[in-house]
Amino acid sequence: MLKSDSRKFILILAIAAILSTSGYVLWSRSFYQIGYPLDDSWIYQTYARNLSQFREWSFIPGEISGGSTGPFWVLFLTIGYWLRLDHHLWAFLLGTVVLFLLGVVGGAAVKSLYPQNKSAGLLAGLMLVFEWHLVWASVSGMETILAALLVTSTLVFLFKPEISAKDWFLIGFVVGVSIWVRPDSILLMGPVGFVLVFGSQSPLTKKFKHSVFVLLGLMIPVGLYLLFNQIVSGSVWPNTFYAKQAEYAAHQNIPITTRYGQQLVLPLIGAGITLFPGFIFAFLNTIKARNWALFAAFVWFFGYLAVFAWRLPVTYQHGRYIIPAMPIYFILGSAGTFKWCFAHWHSEWLIFRVLSKVWSFSCVSVTILFGLLGAKAYAEDVAIIESEMVTTARWIHTNTDSNALIAAHDIGALGYFSERQIIDLAGLISPDVIPFIRDERQLAVYLDEKEADYLMTFPDWYPILISGSKLIFQTNGVYSPNLGGENMAVYEWESTNVSK
Repeated sequence: MLKSDSRKFILILAIAAILSTSGYVLWSRSFYQIGYPLDDSWIYQTYARNLSQFREWSFIPGEISGGSTGPFWVLFLTIGYWLRLDHHLWAFLLGTVVLFLLGVVGGAAVKSLYPQNKSAGLLAGLMLVFEWHLVWASVSGMETILAALLVTSTLVFLFKPEISAKDWFLIGFVVGVSIWVRPDSILLMGPVGFVLVFGSQSPLTKKFKHSVFVLLGLMIPVGLYLLFNQIVSGSVWPNTFYAKQAEYAAHQNIPITTRYGQQLVLPLIGAGITLFPGFIFAFLNTIKARNWALFAAFVWFFGYLAVFAWRLPVTYQHGRYIIPAMPIYFILGSAGTFKWCFAHWHSEWLIFRVLSKVWSFSCVSVTILFGLLGAKAYAEDVAIIESEMVTTARWIHTNTDSNALIAAHDIGALGYFSERQIIDLAGLISPDVIPFIRDERQLAVYLDEKEADYLMTFPDWYPILISGSKLIFQTNGVYSPNLGGENMAVYEWESTNVSK
């Protein structure tokens, strides 16, 4: 039986998670309509629907492919199709449950780090379920929030003062499972290994034994994951792993310090900026106390951002690639903030009393303010995807021959609605374009060789490709242009001097 305080803690966080995700969805509905804020969300839905209907791992029915980053997320979404539930409802329900669990894990972690105040855990949990990046991810239809939960749970589990051999096996297994959601979760082995070596005064023989248990737990899911990818894509990593890096290779020309700074700023947009002093305070206390498990979490956070600054230095879509790292920052920042504020709440020094209250008020008010701004951003993101990608995909379904071959960069909604053969210019389901993914003339040759019929794109994305093609449809949607973008267009592909 759960204690009364625990039941209250869970109930409040459950209600808060429902309110936060429902608020975003309702805002989206009132602004334009219910949908997903990313075209990639439709990629997951297409794989899930095809798995349910055709019992195959495909984006185009009959063509096995490895275009989804997180196979486990596809499986979760497939359950909704088996249950014959609306895919929006099921995806949002999954996201809400995961957000709630993230709040529980984060709140419990802060409570364990700062047990002197009973309300610290609940406040931290509430901050997590209302933090706008995390709510946005929860109703995005993407694997991001599940990756955040698994990453956070692993790091928090390492905070335990005593970890048994069975626990180490479980940690290794969870890391392995996490890779089925996001391949970059393998980076968790850094803090796991660090805590194994430095986290206790155990003899070397015991540490070696625990290392074996970690590896045993890890090897099972990782081995299956590598085998799965080899079967569906011919490579041990998913196509997305290579395609995204190739597409944004030009960003490597930006100085690494600039790229890293851009990644570091992302968690600070919102409540994170108010937690930054607490994060630094907690880090200094961690060094002073020689708490190596906490130290590993700090180092992992900075290291994770460094890897993305190095290999995939993009910040678009609210920094969705590093959102899995944000909860641990919020947790550590909350712990440091609570410790300082509560310690000075009744200080004999007026300035400390005032500062602790102003700081606390700022944390709450900024979380609420950016929660509202995040809901607005989410609604705008959904409106763009629905009015551009989905509208165009539906037009193609209605106005092109059923045997037409469509070349496109954004294939999510196109794959779900058009029921057409597709050439993926982003390389997710057409990995052979990856070597020349940004070379428009080589892409033109490729489209000629494949005998493409139509090109679907935003005009500015492929100015050379569209130069010799006839425009036959454009959405005329208002949301994308109002936010500085363009309208999606469809061109009748013609073999011209473009490819020469």
